[in-house]
Amino acid sequence: MTVFARAPLKAILGPTNTGKTHLAVERMCAHSSGMIGFPLRLLAREVYDRIVKMKGEKQVALLTGEEKILPEGARWFCCTAESMPIGGGVFAGAGNKNPRDFAFVALDEAQLGADPERGHVFTDRLLHARGREETMILGSESLKPMVRALLPDAEIIGRPRFSTLSYAGPAKLSRLPPRSAIVAFSAEQVYAVAEMLRRMRGGAAVVMGALSPRTRNAQVAMYQAGEVDYLVATDAIGMGLNMDVAHVAFAGLSKFDGNRRRRLTPAEMAQIAGRAGRHQRDGTFGSLTFEGGAQAEFRPEEIEAIEEHRFAPLDFLYWRESDLDFRGIEPLIRSLERRPSVRSLRAAPEAIDLAVLKLLSADPVAAGATRPDLVRRLWAACGLPDFRKTGPEHHARLVARIFGHLSEGSGHIPQDWFASEVAKLDNVQGDIDTLADRLAGIRTWAYVAHRSDWLAAPAEMAERAMAVEEKLSEALHERLTQRFVDRRTAVLMRDLGRKGAGEFPVLIDEAGEVSVGSYAIGKLSGFAFEVDPAARHADRKMLLATAERRLAGEYEKRAAALVADTDDHFALGTEADKPVSVLWRGHEVARLGPGKNLLSPRVQLDRRIDSVSPQGREAVIGRLRDWIRDQVGNVLGPLRAAGHAAQDLFTPAHARALLALLVDEGGIVARDAVAGALVALDKDQRRAVTALGVRIGALDVFMPAVLKPEAMRWRAALRAAQANQPMPQLPPGSSVVLPMNGKANGEARLGFRAAGPQWIRVDMAERMARQAHEARSGRDRPPVNQALVTSLGLKPEAVTRLMRELGFREVVRESDEGSGWVWRGRGRPRPVGRKPGSGHAFAALAELKRG
Repeated sequence: MTVFARAPLKAILGPTNTGKTHLAVERMCAHSSGMIGFPLRLLAREVYDRIVKMKGEKQVALLTGEEKILPEGARWFCCTAESMPIGGGVFAGAGNKNPRDFAFVALDEAQLGADPERGHVFTDRLLHARGREETMILGSESLKPMVRALLPDAEIIGRPRFSTLSYAGPAKLSRLPPRSAIVAFSAEQVYAVAEMLRRMRGGAAVVMGALSPRTRNAQVAMYQAGEVDYLVATDAIGMGLNMDVAHVAFAGLSKFDGNRRRRLTPAEMAQIAGRAGRHQRDGTFGSLTFEGGAQAEFRPEEIEAIEEHRFAPLDFLYWRESDLDFRGIEPLIRSLERRPSVRSLRAAPEAIDLAVLKLLSADPVAAGATRPDLVRRLWAACGLPDFRKTGPEHHARLVARIFGHLSEGSGHIPQDWFASEVAKLDNVQGDIDTLADRLAGIRTWAYVAHRSDWLAAPAEMAERAMAVEEKLSEALHERLTQRFVDRRTAVLMRDLGRKGAGEFPVLIDEAGEVSVGSYAIGKLSGFAFEVDPAARHADRKMLLATAERRLAGEYEKRAAALVADTDDHFALGTEADKPVSVLWRGHEVARLGPGKNLLSPRVQLDRRIDSVSPQGREAVIGRLRDWIRDQVGNVLGPLRAAGHAAQDLFTPAHARALLALLVDEGGIVARDAVAGALVALDKDQRRAVTALGVRIGALDVFMPAVLKPEAMRWRAALRAAQANQPMPQLPPGSSVVLPMNGKANGEARLGFRAAGPQWIRVDMAERMARQAHEARSGRDRPPVNQALVTSLGLKPEAVTRLMRELGFREVVRESDEGSGWVWRGRGRPRPVGRKPGSGHAFAALAELKRG
């Protein structure tokens, strides 16, 4: 076996974050031409974009399996290892007369020669890819024995890590620091972690090897711009993707390598953990703890190896013959299965291209490949990657169909068939997995289109495939963002951690809509903040915390505005079965509770005003007390005057007792309850009491002014507040008679008197009492005013009950004199109103028992 060597040949070895790739790019750009082979299409694209900025688009080429940008006269090439244009490379000879004639050549992540699946490709490039003036092999320290064994003339240069990498221990997802990358080893786990981060932290960017460069770049740009603080990725992140990561958390420490599930080697762990900390910034790594305590735990020796960058040296690399025999299918298979003659090399496991070739060897279409040119063409078709991971048998059917077209007629794939396959994938509908599968499918046809001898119009077909890939990539980025990023939550989580000038602006529109940055978080009604109803339940606590922190200044402004506002912007809240409240501009700001007396309730501020400073709260309470005092004076002036008289020491004791009880009862009290005080009043004292607007009736002592609708509402509210009870149901305005519907509902306190099946307002009851007693005094009028009874809608039973309470009883006579009411006072009963037809007797009363 021949190993080519051209001086100088340098092996730049060291851990991650040593600037190896950056050094190689600088060295390449310093030469007249150059080529670097990368392990990932994404990394090749990242470096390509960087060099284009330095050298211009016409000077730089990008060669990957699915993408080819090859300007005429390009001097600097960024390739995947498989696509490096050396002997046997996919693009050998394309745009370069001598594919090996580059002034500079570099191979990145050369330690991947030990990878069972792709290792033989990297080993081949390690052995054969040479620059005319300089060659660099970039890799980890573990590659050193292989370089010494296979490239004895190479100069080995160690590179120390720029920053320190230290173990931070296990952590829950909710405790991960910002700028963390979480590494998972399956798409399902990536999605699950990203979904949890969306709920807890506003979301995460998602990076997987299966993403197109456009989707990956959009996701990474979102992370780099700070729109999200977390990144969830597969182990592809370990292959040189440069991002601003401070901490790497492992969601697992094992992966499926194509054959079995195994634990990561310390070197693989270090390759991934090394993404944390860039340049001079230190980084940390650790494991992720899930609910229930499940976690992937690092072993002490693994932690030590990662922190000190000490790993077991590689003792072999995988190899596969690159000098192939194309005389026939069987000779080709034999050459591919040839064993290496060098001790440091080991035969590579059977790759999918060889597995497909073996399957096709029995296929009638492939069996026709008897000439070397057809065998070479068949082998090129077998090299079509299985992007959809369908397995050798399924993939072999697609390869067989492609080769069938390549081996007959013009030797080109029919354009109509190619276009129809691409058109099937031109659909941006569906979920993440559906779009990812279509992207894998379009990568297949992009690969086909970039084989210049497979299509009659490869440039046109490549452009068509690229257009579909871009559409799918954009759609996939949108789906990933929709599913795994809650931009509002992300903004608020960052805002909660900021202070001063770094805070996002808070905006409150005329309708009270509150926004932080450009995202609505809820609505501010008065002092009450209501979380956006569209917010998820899990986000409510965070939104409330944001409002509490950011709206403090607004609460102070509103408190000052309340204190300075005019009386017409305040109102008494008296909704039935709700606590009595005070409204400011339609918003509840306080409730009324038991105070020192009925007319001086206690003002209890709404708890949402707790964010206001103590001085501000006291000012608000004082303003509300002043308003209540003024309103009580306006609406219940006579009652307040009676209260002042009850406290006046110059008021006679019996009058003070009467007035005190009257005020406590809201201006209405049954006469029987104050009979003793009434008897004790002399004529002057009675006159003084009535001068205060008090009417001493036959049944009740009351103040007519408090029976007005607004006064009644305030009385009911104040009594409810004093009793610490909800507001009772008020009767319709100006009601004088109410039905007796079972259990009493505070009608007596509102100013009504029970009268059998009905309630009658006390002033109307007193009016009927006056009529009855005037009739008893000998005046020519009936004891019951039938017209009044009819207008009030009083039932006969109610009249009977009321008349009896007034001291009358009905007598029914058998003579033509009819029936009437008899005063039940002292002495002999005296008939009242016996004149027939006088209107005082009616049919219902005749049904009563005789007196």
